[in-house]
Amino acid sequence: MSQGGAMGERDLIRRISEILGGVENDDCAVIDAGDRYLVATTDMLHRQTDFPDIMNPWQMGWMAVAVNLSDIAAMGAEPAGVLIAAGLPPEADLYFIDELFSGFGDCAAYYGTRILGGDTDAHQELTITGTALGFVEKDLVLRRRGARVSDLLCTTGALGGAGAGLRAWKQGELQSEFIVKLLEPEPRLKEGRLLAKSRAVTAMMDNSDGLALSLSDLSEVSRVGFVVYEDRLPIAPGIEETVGHEEAIEMVMSAGGDFELVFTVKPEELEAAKKAGEVTVIGEVVEEGIWMERAGERRRVQGKGYEHRIGGSKID
Repeated sequence: MSQGGAMGERDLIRRISEILGGVENDDCAVIDAGDRYLVATTDMLHRQTDFPDIMNPWQMGWMAVAVNLSDIAAMGAEPAGVLIAAGLPPEADLYFIDELFSGFGDCAAYYGTRILGGDTDAHQELTITGTALGFVEKDLVLRRRGARVSDLLCTTGALGGAGAGLRAWKQGELQSEFIVKLLEPEPRLKEGRLLAKSRAVTAMMDNSDGLALSLSDLSEVSRVGFVVYEDRLPIAPGIEETVGHEEAIEMVMSAGGDFELVFTVKPEELEAAKKAGEVTVIGEVVEEGIWMERAGERRRVQGKGYEHRIGGSKID
């Protein structure tokens, strides 16, 4: 054992996967359930690292469910229910608890599912672990692997809104229209399901950690590269006018929190994919590397985004 610095979340996941004998890098675990797959995901959220201090308890509950449902969406699945384990801090009064659990239930109900149960206990810091379950037909399940050279790179919705909300919060601009985008994410369950049914998609994941980091994940699993055309990025309206083009691009690529779907499509099936809703072609799949192209010139993109740092103690 040697002294080491903090480890990135993805490096830790690779290490754990080796210990456990190999765990596929997908938004959800995939379990054979007869004629369909059961997909399952879990996310842990903490008061200090995951919830901005302007967030109310209802929004905390909403987010805890939404982040899990976004993983279900990325598999092309329909949600079957959510389990919640909540570690409640000493300062949690009945108002806080009522609002928090209302947020859980309201988000689940809005997306056509429900809270199935879970666990509560006392904890020094508010800690919420959600586990979402869903079902998808075996021939429709979407994975991170499967992208092929010459496929088109696409995204749902507009990008950068959550990053703009994060900037507004940090600068004290609490009336910004982007604050709600940051605090109340909207998982793309409908779009994910329709994209699966289109049979046009070759690989997909959500981009909650930022577009650049998501492309890095897709690149690693599918063993391909990507070129992103800067002028095709669907930047959320109002961001460029507020921060300028360069910072808007940085928000789109690295800020995270948008909870859109990023995916690859067979070129001949693009029209079928577009029936899923607001779909934009932002690039294409290439042999290797992650690139941004502006005015015909390409530059390398670093796979950076929102990622927890773990440890800093003894690591091999």
